Amino acid sequence: MRSYANLNSPVKAHHLFVEMSRAGITVDTFTLPIVLKSVSQYFYSSMLRQVHGMAIKLGLEKNMYCESGLISLYCKAGEFRNAHKLFDENTDRKLGSWNALIAGLSQSGRGKEAIRMFMQLKECGFQPDDVTMVSVTSACGGLGDVNLALQLHKCVFQAKSLEKLDLLMMNSLIDMYGKCGRMDLANKVFMKMEERNVSSWTSMIVGYAMHGHVRDALECFHDMRNAGVKPNHVTFVGVLSACVHGGRVQEGKHYFKMMKNEYGIAPMLQHYGCMVDLLGRGGLLDEARVMVEEMQMKPNVVIWGCLMGASEKYGAVEMGEWVAKHLLELEPWND
Repeated sequence: MRSYANLNSPVKAHHLFVEMSRAGITVDTFTLPIVLKSVSQYFYSSMLRQVHGMAIKLGLEKNMYCESGLISLYCKAGEFRNAHKLFDENTDRKLGSWNALIAGLSQSGRGKEAIRMFMQLKECGFQPDDVTMVSVTSACGGLGDVNLALQLHKCVFQAKSLEKLDLLMMNSLIDMYGKCGRMDLANKVFMKMEERNVSSWTSMIVGYAMHGHVRDALECFHDMRNAGVKPNHVTFVGVLSACVHGGRVQEGKHYFKMMKNEYGIAPMLQHYGCMVDLLGRGGLLDEARVMVEEMQMKPNVVIWGCLMGASEKYGAVEMGEWVAKHLLELEPWND
């Protein structure tokens, strides 16, 4: 079951669990966390309740691995009241349960609540670890609070005072500073890193692009390729976004082709969105229309919205009517 869960084959893991139960073999503290992991990979709320019920029946709901797994799943389901209830009912909770709740809140866009839980964790005498700090810095990035970011950076060093800061932690700091608009501080962290992976470079590129530093973003991408690091689909979202900010149509076309032809990355909605926006802003409405019509998936509201904005800018009435028809089909209630 663990092998299937680790290989992202949750259905096979679940089938094994059912066979195990039918064979009369009792679930223990090792089995249930694996079941929870497989449930999180192909999520159904009804299954979450069944596993929770089984944990209660077997007296395992307060086991630290089972409890943290259940809290994570309730957060993933958007059932934060149940996640908090499970957390509050155990007076002898471990750091893993704190981490599960903070991560769940952070990943769900509840940054203020995640920071509040982090403060409570410290007040209760717990020492945060790198897992805690990755979640909290991510929450801070979502809030865009620079002063909080600087305080959390100090907490990171306290959490890992005697150890070398790991790659994931350093990447989360770059991401946090980037989202807070402090690319100078993000660059300081980046330059101190002895090892950098695709996430390190991508966080820098996306941060530069997000704040309109077009040249820095594209130079960073150039340096990344020279360093022999293979970009991923998120990297190209950053690169294409930078081209949109700078109105660099030809470069955007070049990078879009590079993504497909050189790296074999199939364009996703975000990439098409950037290209349609780029072409539309540049007045190349016919090219933008062809790209929308040739997409492998259905365009979403964002893509149609980019075309509508371009149609308005350049007074392309027929194009605007064509776009409006599709927008009305997708969101008839949106005035």
